[in-house]
Amino acid sequence: MKAIKIHPSDKVAVAINTLKAQETFEIDGNKYVAKTEVPAGHKIAIAPMKAGENIIKYGFPIGHARVDIAVGEHVHSHNVKSNLGELLEYAYQPAIQEIEKVPSRIFRGYRRKDGKVGIRNEVWIIPTVGCVNSIVREIEAQSQQFKEEHIDGIYAYNHPYGCSQLGADWQMTLEYLCGLIRHPNAGAVLVVGLGCENGNIPELKKFLGEYDGDRVKFLVCQEEEDEIAKGVELMKELCAYAEGFSREECPASELVIGLKCGGSDGFSGITANPLLGCISDKLIAQGGSSILTEVPEMFGAETILMNRCRDKELFQKTVSLINDFKQYFMRYGEKVDENPSPGNKEGGITTLEDKSLGCVQKGGTSPVEDVLKYAEPIKKHGLSLLNAPGNDLVASNALVASGAHMVLFTTGRGTPFGCPVPTVKVSSNTALYNKKKAWIDYNAGALLEGVSMKQLTEDFYQYLLQLASGEIQAKSEMLDKHELAIFKDGVTL
Repeated sequence: MKAIKIHPSDKVAVAINTLKAQETFEIDGNKYVAKTEVPAGHKIAIAPMKAGENIIKYGFPIGHARVDIAVGEHVHSHNVKSNLGELLEYAYQPAIQEIEKVPSRIFRGYRRKDGKVGIRNEVWIIPTVGCVNSIVREIEAQSQQFKEEHIDGIYAYNHPYGCSQLGADWQMTLEYLCGLIRHPNAGAVLVVGLGCENGNIPELKKFLGEYDGDRVKFLVCQEEEDEIAKGVELMKELCAYAEGFSREECPASELVIGLKCGGSDGFSGITANPLLGCISDKLIAQGGSSILTEVPEMFGAETILMNRCRDKELFQKTVSLINDFKQYFMRYGEKVDENPSPGNKEGGITTLEDKSLGCVQKGGTSPVEDVLKYAEPIKKHGLSLLNAPGNDLVASNALVASGAHMVLFTTGRGTPFGCPVPTVKVSSNTALYNKKKAWIDYNAGALLEGVSMKQLTEDFYQYLLQLASGEIQAKSEMLDKHELAIFKDGVTL
């Protein structure tokens, strides 16, 4: 197979391998000839298109032709323009497909005292402000002596915020940090503040609400003669508390997965993202939950999600989610379609609609059950949409703050980064999987080599249950994950 047509109504196909000029390929019994070289993952015209005519891929427009395009021509940035622009009005046209419920599978997790379940039992040190980053790293280093059998790791996290922020920007930072403090993958947490920052510990506690004083402890550095010694003393207590947890059988209905893509290519929407969609549906069928974010990468595909909303009220929240993010772009004088990235384009993605129609496939076919504000905790089982940008680090961290136990991260280009929870990298193509074994956990490129989606979904799901049970680690857990990325939208004083 040299090229693939995704949807029956598509006017373009995707090259599986690089097509050379004058090379012949066949789709649905019809033969075509490439007029120029078309790189792997890129689009080739299988129907003539006039200037201004919509280019159809995934069964939807991904933009329009800048010029007349003949059959066999390479279809990309040089001859395609996005249709995206200003705010839009939407009509609710429900297209809800219920997921048939099945018995929940089992994994071995850590049951917390509040009833929540974690898939790791780590002790986290979280700074309220960037001024104490060096302090928390030293406390982390000196606290490794307290790591015992049931503690999976001791980690201090760094970020540059927490002071000189105003309004909603300041509030987002505190809500994000509270999401980390509450996260069940942390058996215990030390929160370290400086003392004079406007995101100080008393202010943070207003957002945190009730907490277990045995599980969460606080340190204000300006109040201590030796803040590192005091921090190590508190960590000894916290590690002793966390050591009291051990793995036990838990239903998969307790799991929350975050869905993310980055460094996408032309195969992402054909292999890796649809695989995550099947995983999401499979988990939701067993009572579990998934969170889909990257709002700018819903632009052009948003109606698919809107029409899967459980009711009209949720539809209106999704409309606000999309239009509010467009206004965020416009407020800063930026174009709504200022995407995809250079790497995306090199990999074959042409417009934001092209990227978005592949991106939203990570959400499978389940009904949308909720829309979450940035860092808002997940409240309902099933699929939730989360307000966060497309940036890999910021979006993945946002998924964590809302309660994702792990982030499933698809990529066609490759990336080594990790966030505070296991960040499972899924390659869209086998070449990347073979090249970057230290980065990539799972290969969805097998779908282009004869493996069925049903078979791969079951295999990957079993892999994820093993990961949740601590039997295996994500590659990201073997690399550095000390840096936090927080969404910023405002003035720094």
